[in-house]
Amino acid sequence: MNLDEIISEYADLELKLADPSVHADQAKARTYGKRYATLTPIVTTYRELEGVREDLAAARELAAEDAAFADEASELEGRIPGLEERLTHLLVPRDPNDDKDIIMEIKAGEGGQESALFAGDLLRMYLRYAERAGYKTEIIDSQHSDLGGYKDVTVAIKGKEGVWARLKFEGGVHRVQRVPVTESQGRIHTSAAGVLVYPEAEDVDVQIDPNDLRIDVFRSSGPGGQSVNTTDSAVRITHLPTGVVVSCQNEKSQLQNKESAMRILRARLLAMAQEEAEAAAMAERKSQVRTVDRSERVRTYNFPENRISDHRVGFKAYNLDQVLDGDLDAVIQALLDAELAEKLAAHS
Repeated sequence: MNLDEIISEYADLELKLADPSVHADQAKARTYGKRYATLTPIVTTYRELEGVREDLAAARELAAEDAAFADEASELEGRIPGLEERLTHLLVPRDPNDDKDIIMEIKAGEGGQESALFAGDLLRMYLRYAERAGYKTEIIDSQHSDLGGYKDVTVAIKGKEGVWARLKFEGGVHRVQRVPVTESQGRIHTSAAGVLVYPEAEDVDVQIDPNDLRIDVFRSSGPGGQSVNTTDSAVRITHLPTGVVVSCQNEKSQLQNKESAMRILRARLLAMAQEEAEAAAMAERKSQVRTVDRSERVRTYNFPENRISDHRVGFKAYNLDQVLDGDLDAVIQALLDAELAEKLAAHS
């Protein structure tokens, strides 16, 4: 989409959002509002750039007659490259999911109880980050381990600004190096946990035929298999065409667990469909930039050195304690900068 088309769409959205009848349909109003918010920085920067160019032309004319205006012309001329660069960055095609909320799954991996404890540390890190960013969080489902960590936990993260845009590169294998609480000799162990991140899908994003679902119910259980529920409230949904299976048992009612499971299922199916489309598109490209490939081992958390390393972009910092307390901005920004550089190179 070129700049003229963006400006035309922006003007059209302004008219639609000013129409009271549009707001009778909250879903439509929300869609228009998100798109309007996406285009606003582009249009604002373009208008500022055009204003500076017009002021520069006027200042140059005045400077030809009165040297006192030369400084003003020089100052205006100096602003143009920065505005042009900002506009170029804003015009880079965006990830269509950037405005979406997310569903994140954290799964214990290699390392037994230590891995489950690390999964709990990762959950706390993301919850604290969300709190700092003003996002809302909801734990949809969880399976605790005996020592207080998580075998598996699923959390929904929502925000006014796109959560996917900030957290989409968190998916992958996260590795921890530290002395486990179960280690009596003080030896450093390496274990890992997996993080899966999906854009949360709405009904309009994914159409699911009820006939394609097998729904089973069972009794919820707590740590170590201890029964915590005497009714069949836990729900397992199998999507027969794809074989995707989702289980939820956190809520007390079967209906609530079914709704939670359907949220996760929609997100997984949307992610699968988009990954298939991306794979088809990638096959047509001669090369791939792998700096932000979410499928690889992505990050190491080294406790003895208080070091965090992101292997995709070569990011390294010695403030692991702060990162685990939710201060993820620097590492996230490094990943976003790499994504932008890749896109600029592809469109240069």
